[in-house]
Amino acid sequence: MNLSYDIVVVGAGHAGCEAAASAANMGSKVLLITMDMTKIAQMSCNPAMGGIAKGQIVREIDALGGYSGIVSDRSAIQFRMLNRSKGPAMWSPRSQNDRALFTTEWRKMLEQSPNVDFWQDMVKEIIVSPPPQPLPQGGGTKGGGVVTGVITGMGMKISAKAVILTNGTFLNGIIHIGEKQFGGGRVGEKSSTGITEQLVSLGFQSGRMKTGTPPRVDGRSLDYSKMEVQSGDENPNKFSFLPTVEGEETIYGRREQMPCHITYTNSEVHDILKTGFDKSPMYSGRIQGIGPRYCPSIEDKVTRFAERERHQIFVEPEGWDTVEIYVNGFSTSLPEDVQMKALKKIPGFENVKMFRPGYAIEYDYFPPTQLHLTLETKQIQNLYFAGQINGTTGYEEAACQGLMAGINAHLKIKEREPFVLTRSEAYIGVLIDDLVTKGTDEPYRMFTSRAEYRVLLRQDNADVRLTPKSFELGLASKERYERVKEKNLQAEQIMKFFREESISPEEINPFLESIGSSPLSQKVKMFGVLLRPGVSVNDFIRCSSAVKTFAENFYPECLEQAEILMKYEGYISKEYEMAEKLQRLEEIKLHDDFDYHRLTSLSTEAREKLSRVRPNTIGQASRISGVSPSDVSILLVYLGR
Repeated sequence: MNLSYDIVVVGAGHAGCEAAASAANMGSKVLLITMDMTKIAQMSCNPAMGGIAKGQIVREIDALGGYSGIVSDRSAIQFRMLNRSKGPAMWSPRSQNDRALFTTEWRKMLEQSPNVDFWQDMVKEIIVSPPPQPLPQGGGTKGGGVVTGVITGMGMKISAKAVILTNGTFLNGIIHIGEKQFGGGRVGEKSSTGITEQLVSLGFQSGRMKTGTPPRVDGRSLDYSKMEVQSGDENPNKFSFLPTVEGEETIYGRREQMPCHITYTNSEVHDILKTGFDKSPMYSGRIQGIGPRYCPSIEDKVTRFAERERHQIFVEPEGWDTVEIYVNGFSTSLPEDVQMKALKKIPGFENVKMFRPGYAIEYDYFPPTQLHLTLETKQIQNLYFAGQINGTTGYEEAACQGLMAGINAHLKIKEREPFVLTRSEAYIGVLIDDLVTKGTDEPYRMFTSRAEYRVLLRQDNADVRLTPKSFELGLASKERYERVKEKNLQAEQIMKFFREESISPEEINPFLESIGSSPLSQKVKMFGVLLRPGVSVNDFIRCSSAVKTFAENFYPECLEQAEILMKYEGYISKEYEMAEKLQRLEEIKLHDDFDYHRLTSLSTEAREKLSRVRPNTIGQASRISGVSPSDVSILLVYLGR
């Protein structure tokens, strides 16, 4: 049987699903290959989407026409907007999700696309044309060429114009529990072999990384009265900018949210954990891969933060119709008996029953400096990497890479211009630029602090920033585009109203006095009062019948958008100015065949790093670790700037 497709996507995790969906929705014929059709978009770790900076990424994916936001909304059991006490640049949406429903909804979305086909098998090899040439004296093979398909474990040859590898933690994956170790990409699932060895023979560099997951326990065995309740928002927001479909069974007005709970470890728990350190694969040296710095295991926390008497544990339900609980904050690879003894000393866990122990997993990745900003590999044309294969951690980071790889693979085979987001346009742009320009030697996680322009890159305006671009590409629907135009129009009308209309002391003074703000002595424009700390558009709606009547004509998100634009007008304009200045450096192109070793005035480190990364622009060159401002000046002088 001969199969031929425009694009083959290898792996059906979060990156693979978004890659398949975006390429298919733009018109490519896509084959999604996975080793297990029941595990599509599996939430391998915690059953949640979003969070600090990650929530912004999910909203950006949605704004571009991806599916992660829609699926998260349909499977949400709780929604919270984090960092509400801070400025809107820091607000980050997060949902707790039904693990099984999340997978079901993703599969439904993909199956509804006539351009997506499925194949269950392992991919063991990519097909490259012309075939790689052997190097002399047994030195492996020489890379280059164009990818033209894949070969599966069952020997099936599938031809393709482009291939996207989204292998997650499956490349030569090894699972560790205490002194036990065995091959696997997830517990109960076999690892993927062959790809790493072939890519290394083609000249790619590979490395090892490690991640971990906590035990899953029986919620019926827990005493929640000894824990703190963590409820969702009273009026839950959602990820997708599209309206909820009528009749959809979601928490948004139709279902009560499920609470999470918080408890804590203690010194007794820590002492028990320490008894297993001699059998820990991390401390015995059996794990060589580097783990995520910002999501450490419980044994790491006990060691690195020895002065702390307790660590927070989030008790998170796995879904509507299951008693399974995810013990967030207790990631571990210690022996099962040590895990169990330690859990029983946590308040509320005295009679805990374990469904399965936590474990660590080691897997191969490829340093992302080997990629272009489109996520196409420099070594092999039309071959794309997305997700944990690039050294990232997290569903959201993987999903946005898959989306961008799918878009760019489609554009490449259609001979259209690539689609690259800059650091001032999206968190997605920050993430990909960080990976390709700076590389990573530890699992990369997105934070708001990584973005220089986070006032511009808010979660509330992702649609305004990105949907018009995606609509031009042919990915975002006309419905999305029309909603953005309406949102912009409404926000302008609201701002005009607040700048032109006045409010009387009688209407607003009682509220101003209640928050300790100076009362008005005469009528003033509402815009000036809104700029005061602690004053919001909703306060005007409560105080003035005229404002309330006016506001009834607008969507709540448009009122919020207008308020943010008015209150943070100065900060926003400053960031736009900064972005425009730095954009000038992004417009100065560097040729891919530029010989940096000729410029002896550059530092030795700069010559080596520039030759390896091959930046597209002066702006990208300036962000490479080891390239100093004086090196950038030398490049500008050489280019006649």
